[in-house]
Amino acid sequence: MKSLSLLTEQLEAWRHKHQNRCNLNFWWRAKASNKQLTVVSPQQLSQQRTIRRRHRQRNALVILLVSLISLTSVVGYRFYNQPQLAVGTIAPVKIEAPHDGQFEDQKTTTEKRKEVQTGIVPILRNNQVVTGQIKLNLAKYLEYIEQIRQLSAPFPFLDPQKISTESQHYLRSISEAELDTILKFVENKQPFTKSLQVNPELTKVVTELQSYADNHSLEEFEALAAKITLARYRYAQAWKKLEAKQINQFNEQEINTLINLNNSVWATTKTSIMQAAERILTQGIPPGMPSNLLEEAVNIQLNPEIPPQTAHLASNLLLSVLQPNLEHDREATKTMAEKAALAIEPVVVEIKQGEVIVDRGETITQADFVLLDGFGLSRRTTNWTGLKISAILVTTSVFTFLLIQQRIHRSLRQRDYVLLCLLSLSSPIMVILNVPYNNLPAIGLLVSSFYSPALAICQISLLTGLLTFSSTSISWEYLLASTAGGLLAAAIAGKLRSREALARLGIIVGLTQGGVYLFTNLIVSATPTTIWSVVLPGAIFYGLTGVAWSVVALGISPFLERLFDVVTPIRLAELSNPNLPLLKRLATEAPGTFQHTMFVASLAEAAARELNCNVELIRAGTLYHDIGKMHDPLGFIENQMGGPNKHDEIDDPWLSAEIIKKHVTEGLIMARKYGLPKAIRDFIPEHQGTLLISYFYYQAKQIAERQSTIVYESDFRYDGPVPQSREAGITMLADGCEAALRSLKDVTPEQALSMIKKIFKARWQDQQLVDSGLKYEELPVIAEVFIRVWQQFNHKRIVYPKGALDARPSNGK
Repeated sequence: MKSLSLLTEQLEAWRHKHQNRCNLNFWWRAKASNKQLTVVSPQQLSQQRTIRRRHRQRNALVILLVSLISLTSVVGYRFYNQPQLAVGTIAPVKIEAPHDGQFEDQKTTTEKRKEVQTGIVPILRNNQVVTGQIKLNLAKYLEYIEQIRQLSAPFPFLDPQKISTESQHYLRSISEAELDTILKFVENKQPFTKSLQVNPELTKVVTELQSYADNHSLEEFEALAAKITLARYRYAQAWKKLEAKQINQFNEQEINTLINLNNSVWATTKTSIMQAAERILTQGIPPGMPSNLLEEAVNIQLNPEIPPQTAHLASNLLLSVLQPNLEHDREATKTMAEKAALAIEPVVVEIKQGEVIVDRGETITQADFVLLDGFGLSRRTTNWTGLKISAILVTTSVFTFLLIQQRIHRSLRQRDYVLLCLLSLSSPIMVILNVPYNNLPAIGLLVSSFYSPALAICQISLLTGLLTFSSTSISWEYLLASTAGGLLAAAIAGKLRSREALARLGIIVGLTQGGVYLFTNLIVSATPTTIWSVVLPGAIFYGLTGVAWSVVALGISPFLERLFDVVTPIRLAELSNPNLPLLKRLATEAPGTFQHTMFVASLAEAAARELNCNVELIRAGTLYHDIGKMHDPLGFIENQMGGPNKHDEIDDPWLSAEIIKKHVTEGLIMARKYGLPKAIRDFIPEHQGTLLISYFYYQAKQIAERQSTIVYESDFRYDGPVPQSREAGITMLADGCEAALRSLKDVTPEQALSMIKKIFKARWQDQQLVDSGLKYEELPVIAEVFIRVWQQFNHKRIVYPKGALDARPSNGK
């Protein structure tokens, strides 16, 4: 029996040694008091890996072929029933009408109606508000001129028979010093000098004043001088008021003319100005009317009886006040355009039996094609050349997309390719169904949210090219507008972190789509103002379709996320809500584990932000990494709350290790039950990797030494796999450091940092981070971040004196 026992132990030792060399997985299954070990041989493991790899390759090839065939089918749909005798082709034979017939040329009819709509002359209407304001401004100007004339009145202020009107003008306009010189010259009766003879106006004034002085007494001359002084004062006050008003419409000479006009001439001028303004405003001034045409209209409308000296003045006044008072009546123009389009009779092509539709060698026109297609003579068949071109374009686009995808987003699964293919198929299918509003904004928003903005921009660009080729009937203006909306959604959606922000983006996409559609139509039109009222409603409608597609994308996004197991920043943020049922269970059933999870999440999130990792993913993954501990909360020391240790009662390190390892498998079961995405589920096994449960391992070794048995290290290691991403690697490090950091009391940051580096070094040497993508030089950075977070959690507080803690309210005493 002893020999048999020794042989059995040697066989077991050989098997475990061979198993460790080949990195095999194994599991303990506790059934009552017995333990059963399941071992997979290296040959079986290699076969399974080969089968899985071939299965993945076969599935990938099937998905690629299905994608190419389906995309080629929908992109080249127009080639399935394409006429050989189309417009622009050469007729191979002479073709006659088999019988009488008439057929509507829908294409020509549509083009003519659109031409009429866009070429309609806009209807203008008189804007009564603007017209009333123009009349009010003109009335204010005339009233102001009237006030100035009254202020400077009366004129002439002297009897024109004694002192001429010209001399009175001169006396009012000269300076005070010149007037004193003239009066002194007249009073002293000095003879004419050369200076007087040079200025004829001055000579005339002096001559008339001397004549008046010679024929009248001194008192009468002084009274004349007083009248002159009073008139000059009134004149100066009128000028001051004019300067304060800053009337720039008139020059100094014209203002003099206004003030010096006699009442009858001014009345005639004023009436003529008002009548001309009324006639011009009644006829209307359209927007953009050239200034020379308006000036010509003013000159024509002014009364021919207006005095010559005020004609230019009246013209300047009208030109300064008049402005366009006609506006575009959009509703009336739209109604007229619609009526004009409906008034266009359908273009019908007729022919009698036996008449030649097209002769041999002639180029087939649109009218010829209508007849040929109507009689079924256009020879519709599958255009294999067109389908081959479609296949080449689709293949080129797909492989271009795959090459770009491998550079910017390599971690796509087979189901992701299926989703991208379905989204790509949706746009050309809508073209086939004659839906004029393609869904590029929705595709851009979804792909950007699910994967990355760069990948979404690539897909939208390639899809636009395929759509341009797939149909000749699609409106290029709308295709350009929807492409702009799709590119905008693709560039921004992936950076947003809430559905509310995505909803706002949908509004911006709609505005962009409508604006681009309107802009392109106005740019290509020779007379953009005439089609404004026709294009604007279409631009508004197209803008609303952009908003509608964004709403559709937001509506189906949660379903696609679950159906294709896609994680987005928004879904990760929703999964991180501590009020979700699974996290509430964790906080209630395993409160110690929940607190451990929150600290690990703080450490991991800070490190992820420092290393530019996916912060949302690591936050959500860390919150769920230990949910499996709910299967047996008291089996983990953080939930024992100082009570008896369950493992002391078990006193079996193998069974204790099995309980500890079971939190991984139970966690995966719970994660699937609650519908967590695979990206979150991966954190559950990967955060432990294949780590050694060292406490129970060394406990088992002590028992084995006493009983002279063999302990296999692999029995006390987690099943793995090791972390497969940077985020999972950071979570493993944070999980390993959490307990150690919590246990530190009254140590310096340098001592804490030294301990963390030892933990990191052990993980690195144990090959736990080999597949994570973390670099060795990044470990010190993570350690520094962990210490910073630990210091924030363990900052010192003020020590309250005992008296402050025992204080009671004094109740005002």
